[in-house]
Amino acid sequence: MEDISGPFRASEAVAAGRITRGRIAGPSVQQLFPDVHVLAAQVAAPDDLVGRAREAVLYVHGEPPAIGGYAAAELLGASCGPSTAPVDLVVGRRRVRPRPGVRIRQDVLTPDEVETVDGLLVTSCLRTAWDLVRTLADPVERVVALDALARVGKFEPSELLVMSGSRPRARGCCRISGAVARADRRAASPPETRMRLGLADEGVPAPIPQLEVRDDAGWFVGYVDLGWDEAKVAAEYQGDHHRADREQWRRDQIRFASLAAAGWLVLPCTALDLRFPHPFARRVISALSARAR
Repeated sequence: MEDISGPFRASEAVAAGRITRGRIAGPSVQQLFPDVHVLAAQVAAPDDLVGRAREAVLYVHGEPPAIGGYAAAELLGASCGPSTAPVDLVVGRRRVRPRPGVRIRQDVLTPDEVETVDGLLVTSCLRTAWDLVRTLADPVERVVALDALARVGKFEPSELLVMSGSRPRARGCCRISGAVARADRRAASPPETRMRLGLADEGVPAPIPQLEVRDDAGWFVGYVDLGWDEAKVAAEYQGDHHRADREQWRRDQIRFASLAAAGWLVLPCTALDLRFPHPFARRVISALSARAR
């Protein structure tokens, strides 16, 4: 039993002689789904989306399902949603009963809409974006998902419009055009997208995401999350890790000093500013007006 790592199907493990039925019924093994078990010490944490996805795929027998939604985005390197999100499984036309924490989708995927990541079938970046934009209720989070997946997948957000044209009856298709209009795959993180959209909703002139900054001599200084080049004003998201991680904090201070020496004003944005963007937007507008004078 010591050689069993991660979730396993009990029927297969018993048949292979890797574990006994008595041990499966004991306290050291936990049942996740019918016929799917894991050593109690290895159960994925509620906020381990990839771990829970590995557990969930074993629930569907026969042809392996494809992982979709936020779990697919996480596996593709385009993390853009809550780590506690349900795991989406795309099972084709099969009838599979949903389980707590697992959503079943009876979509049929084309070969170019699926890829393999770490031994798991996942929906491609483009298909994952298509699904999330159509199904997410929050219009901001639709753009967040599209930005992240378009950046990793290296596709233009407008490609979703082409998919809409070929599948006009798909549920949620009406949400695609709005998300595409506000998307920008240059955004390097979900907070940057939320910051950009929050400022836009407050009437702040459009910045350039991930703007490259050079000094008067032409030397590279760094990139800023959002930049207004003529005014030399930047908005930078400062998450908790920027404060708690000492090495990150040191790098930030050096970069901010270099930007200041090049004549740039950096305005920090916090998680609270993302929730209530009006005061931060006023600070940005004031800075842009002062620099214009």
